[in-house]
Amino acid sequence: MIETLVIDQKDISEIISRVGKDALMDRVIDGLFDTFAASNGTQSQLTPRAGFVTGEDKTGVLEWMPFQDAGACVTIKTVSYAPHNPQAFGFPTILGTIARYDDETGRLVALSDGVLPTAIRTGAASAVATKLLASERSSVVGLVGNGAQSVTQIHAMTRVMPVEKVLLFDVDPKASQTFRERCPFLEAEVAVVSVEQLEAEADVICTATSVEVGQGPVLPGQQFRDHVHVNAIGSDLPGKIELPLSLLQSAAVFPDNLAQALREGECQQLQAEDVVLDIMALCADPSQAIPHKESRTVFDSTGFALEDHIMMDVILEFAGSYGLGTRVALEHFPVDAKNPYAGSVLDF
Repeated sequence: MIETLVIDQKDISEIISRVGKDALMDRVIDGLFDTFAASNGTQSQLTPRAGFVTGEDKTGVLEWMPFQDAGACVTIKTVSYAPHNPQAFGFPTILGTIARYDDETGRLVALSDGVLPTAIRTGAASAVATKLLASERSSVVGLVGNGAQSVTQIHAMTRVMPVEKVLLFDVDPKASQTFRERCPFLEAEVAVVSVEQLEAEADVICTATSVEVGQGPVLPGQQFRDHVHVNAIGSDLPGKIELPLSLLQSAAVFPDNLAQALREGECQQLQAEDVVLDIMALCADPSQAIPHKESRTVFDSTGFALEDHIMMDVILEFAGSYGLGTRVALEHFPVDAKNPYAGSVLDF
């Protein structure tokens, strides 16, 4: 019987329960670093994402993000960004599913929730960049945008640096007020501050906002610390930016996927020659990060399909270890492969 393994939200929750949030985050951080390093900075297998602008006000997107491990499998994530979801429907801003296909036959091998995995792998990518680029003196993290992504961002930061204090800023005060209860794992001091104070005092800043196209930046750009490291993860559309140009011009900028970042990340404010290295090249040769660790650095994180491929590998491994997921005969496999009306193999 040919079946597809469906890994739903309960299965993802069970994986976290059995593995533990810290161990799972560590596993994804290590997986990203090792795979990025093995790529040796090449992007030949990375396919830029494509999609549609959505919503009545055209502020959302629905995208598909494919990655091919030639001869083995293909991973495709379908993901939506709808900034009005929490207020209008009580849904997460980011929704999605991740599909794994056999590269030779094209059959659907597995289908997984993509909401929590997207948040985890995005936090893990920031952790990889922070571990490489942040000053060893760093202990204060500033979070600009205190929604769902901020939870996995700060969790990931705690796995790679000593976090003694967290500074919060969000245009929605309720998001900041509920942050602490959403992060019971966090032992650091937490303070809600002005964006100016956050900018002036944070060693590491993570921006994860729903700023609209043409409305950025979300930081004033007047008083960053000389050694600040910034993980910018919110830009995902042409014209949507979070960081002031002055910061990018005074910092060494490292995108996750250069072509994609130039189109819709913070790097759209720059030219390709202004970018130092992409994060994969930096993982392949971490010594190139050393000269930048005490100066300003930016990780331009637009999110790309290789990260979802690695995340799916981790999910499938743990689902297999714990016997999780439901096998479903989703695709029609007729007895006669040349006759779509023939009875299914399940009928015999």
